[in-house]
Amino acid sequence: MCGRFANTLPSDAMAQLFDAAPANTLPHVPNYNVCPTTDIHVIYRTDDHRRLVPMRWGFVPKWYKAPNDGPLLINARAETLADKPVFREACRVRRCLIPADGFYEWHRPEAGDKQPWFIQPAGEGPMVFAGIWQDWQQDGQRLSTCAMVTTEAQGRMAEIHHRIPVMVRPEHWAKWLGEEGHGAATLMCAAPDEALRFHRVSRAINSNRALGPELIEELDE
Repeated sequence: MCGRFANTLPSDAMAQLFDAAPANTLPHVPNYNVCPTTDIHVIYRTDDHRRLVPMRWGFVPKWYKAPNDGPLLINARAETLADKPVFREACRVRRCLIPADGFYEWHRPEAGDKQPWFIQPAGEGPMVFAGIWQDWQQDGQRLSTCAMVTTEAQGRMAEIHHRIPVMVRPEHWAKWLGEEGHGAATLMCAAPDEALRFHRVSRAINSNRALGPELIEELDE
């Protein structure tokens, strides 16, 4: 699963890149340690245009009586996305894009503690995750929430962790957002090794209070 990522692209640059109208309450960037349950930048389509908005990272089903009424759903498995009642409607009509610089994953060697890695695009531009979103409302409280779509890792990524976020290339953004009809299911596959760069980072990222660009720097050991 993906449980942390980094996002440093300025909000106005994100709005321009995705041709999306930005909300006035977007999260602070840069953020080198984006954690679950915090607000993140999300692009979705409504009323024939794209919007860049904040959403809570942690999908809240409509039947939850409170945001913490059940498991924290930060990831949704591509293999069961269309079948699980909790995600089924969202995967059909409420898909979104989640921009990032890269994400963190932890590998446990045969001996020793877990080692964090930072995975980022091999080329230019941001890493864009496939997501789904859900508005939740109870007793006057309202939240816009989302989850990342993940799939089975391949190649070198599988040596670090068995799951990987689904990444959407620029030419497929419109299809994932539902702007080009059907076919979004064909996009839910793992990125090849050549599309990614991997390096080890400090265990400082283990703390959800850790801050600063040093979190994504390559470990010199």
